[in-house]
Amino acid sequence: MKPYYNYPMDRNNAIISVRNLVKNYDDFTAVKGLSFDVYENEIFGLLGPNGAGKTTTLEIIETLREKTSGEITVDGFSVDHDANEIKRIIGVQLQAAGYYPNLNLVELMELFAGLYGVNIKPMEMLEKVNLQDKAKAKYKALSGGQKQRFSIATTLLNSPKIIFLDEPTTGLDPQARRNLWDLIVEIRKNGTTVVITTHYMDEAEQLCDRVAFVERGEIIALDTPDNLIDQLLARGFERTKEVKKANLEDVFINLTGKEWREG
Repeated sequence: MKPYYNYPMDRNNAIISVRNLVKNYDDFTAVKGLSFDVYENEIFGLLGPNGAGKTTTLEIIETLREKTSGEITVDGFSVDHDANEIKRIIGVQLQAAGYYPNLNLVELMELFAGLYGVNIKPMEMLEKVNLQDKAKAKYKALSGGQKQRFSIATTLLNSPKIIFLDEPTTGLDPQARRNLWDLIVEIRKNGTTVVITTHYMDEAEQLCDRVAFVERGEIIALDTPDNLIDQLLARGFERTKEVKKANLEDVFINLTGKEWREG
């Protein structure tokens, strides 16, 4: 597949640095000495099966969970000593359970802005994710794609340097998924670093500058999608079916359009 965008990242500036991260739960080690950097203005994918340790890793970086050992800095701040400073410069995507279903979107925006201690214009925030027409709609009345876009909008309330998106397109139809890709790319173009987890490998291939595969608490591969694919091919891998220049999802989008859907 052709890359979804082409945008330079700053390989000289690691905005997140993780060194020898370990997380133990009693006699179980969930994270086993992970080390990696995330560069400024990068879309970085943390990939792996359920239970691999990627969510635990992100929660530690986000200062939501304590580590057992290792060193982590976020934009120069230490998770050990500067948790409050880190919280001011990151945005974390909430799960659906974090919203009051009977509040409308403007009310929810105002609520979360109050929690962040920032002044915002709710309509401007909703326009960023093309939800201005839903400003007075209750959260529970939104479609799956609209809920995900609103969730991403809440990560932007404090104008963060970094946002963390946890499987943002799970359960979405092809139009909503592609539109969310556009939104993520636009957020990065505006200067925000994006860290994403996803189970969709085509999504990671299209969006991410680099990806790290985590398995049983360890990083087993870290590189650009192109390099990882080339390395696999160099080992003699061949697909049993010819790869075409388009896939069935491309056909679907071409036939049905890519406009924002209400349902």
